[in-house]
Amino acid sequence: MGAVHAACMAELGHDVVGIDVDESKIENLSAGRAPFFEPGLGDLLSPDNARLRFTTDIAAAEHARVHFIAVGTPQVAGGVAADLTYVNAAVEALLPHIGPGHLVVGKSTVPVGTAARLAELVAPTGASLAWNPEFLREGFAVSDTLSPDRLVYGVDNRDDRAAEVLDEIYKRPLEAGTPRIVTDYATAELVKVSANAFLATKISFINAMAEIAEVTGADVTTLADAIGYDARIGRRFLNAGVGFGGGCLPKDIRAFQARAEELGVGHSLAFLADVDDVNLRRRQRVVDLVTENLGGDLMGKAVTVLGLAFKPESDDVRDSPALDVAQRLVDAGAIVRATDPEAIETARRIRPHLDYVESIQEAISGADAVVVVTEWHQFRELDPAEVAGWARGRVVVDGRNCLDASDWRSAGWTYAGLGRP
Repeated sequence: MGAVHAACMAELGHDVVGIDVDESKIENLSAGRAPFFEPGLGDLLSPDNARLRFTTDIAAAEHARVHFIAVGTPQVAGGVAADLTYVNAAVEALLPHIGPGHLVVGKSTVPVGTAARLAELVAPTGASLAWNPEFLREGFAVSDTLSPDRLVYGVDNRDDRAAEVLDEIYKRPLEAGTPRIVTDYATAELVKVSANAFLATKISFINAMAEIAEVTGADVTTLADAIGYDARIGRRFLNAGVGFGGGCLPKDIRAFQARAEELGVGHSLAFLADVDDVNLRRRQRVVDLVTENLGGDLMGKAVTVLGLAFKPESDDVRDSPALDVAQRLVDAGAIVRATDPEAIETARRIRPHLDYVESIQEAISGADAVVVVTEWHQFRELDPAEVAGWARGRVVVDGRNCLDASDWRSAGWTYAGLGRP
């Protein structure tokens, strides 16, 4: 988020300095190299861009009047609550370099109540604090920043200036008609986590329906199409499969539950535990389908895993269902070979023992079964007849329900999807 936001703010015409403690990240960004895969970001990172620079020196903040906090809030070690170490450290590091007329703007996803606490830290400097949650989709982060579907400002009701400053910053998207909501700190914080909780719930709902479909012979994809025509429900995020992952939804719904418990209303979000459980069950279901279709035993079977990132158009493998499935297959005795268009190196840092190859054909060569767990277009568009010439077996498990089942079956494959007959 931070690198994308910095680059996009420069694209909107502002003079921007991006600050981070990671020297290698700053070196890459300063040279115009994106330190992760995000479509469109590289085009905005020209080292010749006079409006954008990067540094590890926090003192550079003295030359700015608006300071965005865009650090991570991972789960605490050994728990599910949000770790605010980096948010707290960023604000504390800024304090000596801000003063009257300055605005600190939080973009990190934080537990409700965080902004009010940080506002008290900032107040003695004469600066103000606002909370401006991000709603970025990995793979679309640049367009989501430049053309957001809404802007939310959480401000102190005694501070009329904060919203005016944010309006100045977001002048271009506002002029393009982006809806703008000005509210209090708590509501702004809750907008982000409740949006993620709703999306996670919708995904797990259709995956729960997939579990029912599997024991009744129903087709969850047709079911999703049918209920998706209802305008109250909608079709988006009703794709049954191996479930959600990444650096946002899983940790955010867990941290939301933890905060609700702290507030004494844990019962209000108790259902999110079931949402999480359904999501995690689908990973094992993929492994079970591979096992069932390879005679009940994976020991020594060659299995190709297509996909490592938690979603296409990203190299992010944090809490990736794809990488988890690959590991579970190995644990069950399979000989796994995995590939991904962008995420091999990030996956290797987490699971260095897995066998990674760059080529799809090399990955599938000699395989007894092929498993699709990230719906990259390169995998969706495979010709099943051609792939049959590479593999040894004819089993394909579609962990994202993204393949044409009839095409694969017509080419001689045993096709297995999640919640599909």
